[in-house]
Amino acid sequence: MSAPTRILLADDHALVRSGLRLILDNEPDLTVVAEAANGYDAVTALSGGTVDLVILDIAMPRMTGIQAAREITRAHPGVRMLMLSMYDNEQYFFESLKAGASGYVLKSVADRDLIEACRATMRGESFLYPGAVTALVRDYLHLARQGGRLPETILTAREEEVLKLIAEGYSAREVAAELVISVKTVDRHRANILQKLGLRDRLDLTRYAIRSGLIEP
Repeated sequence: MSAPTRILLADDHALVRSGLRLILDNEPDLTVVAEAANGYDAVTALSGGTVDLVILDIAMPRMTGIQAAREITRAHPGVRMLMLSMYDNEQYFFESLKAGASGYVLKSVADRDLIEACRATMRGESFLYPGAVTALVRDYLHLARQGGRLPETILTAREEEVLKLIAEGYSAREVAAELVISVKTVDRHRANILQKLGLRDRLDLTRYAIRSGLIEP
């Protein structure tokens, strides 16, 4: 019998992690070997090279699941990923796929879908809940008719970090301290973000951050 799939579970709610761990550890072919409370810690925990599959909550502090997935895809291309979310949200779903995730599981049915999603991902297959399949087909047909493709992310990784913190209510000085950059650099990033997105103020930035999955509604 082959060794069980080694899983890193990342969610900012300890009770959710505990419940998911019970589901996963009850299967002989799956074992949770590490946990993380945010995306940054999840990326950091992979440095040991003992994880096969990462399960990432979409909305987490400091670094979202989608941001973490992009980092993992870049730094650890051999590690497979699943996204976990409370929200049946098409934009979250598409951003997850673009970030390198193999599947998207809704928390409301995790007790039913998570095990199969893990196994499908490790077989090299995708796992999509029914609503996501519908969205994917609709989007594909629309793009095919238009002759286009999904746009690339318009913001840089650093700009997304700044945007997320601003939308969470951090002041420019607090953002600078968190990211270890100068206040002047924060102000420059903020100006660039507003210009790129065609937005006016913090309220607009917060709305954009919610739509793009950087923070929870």
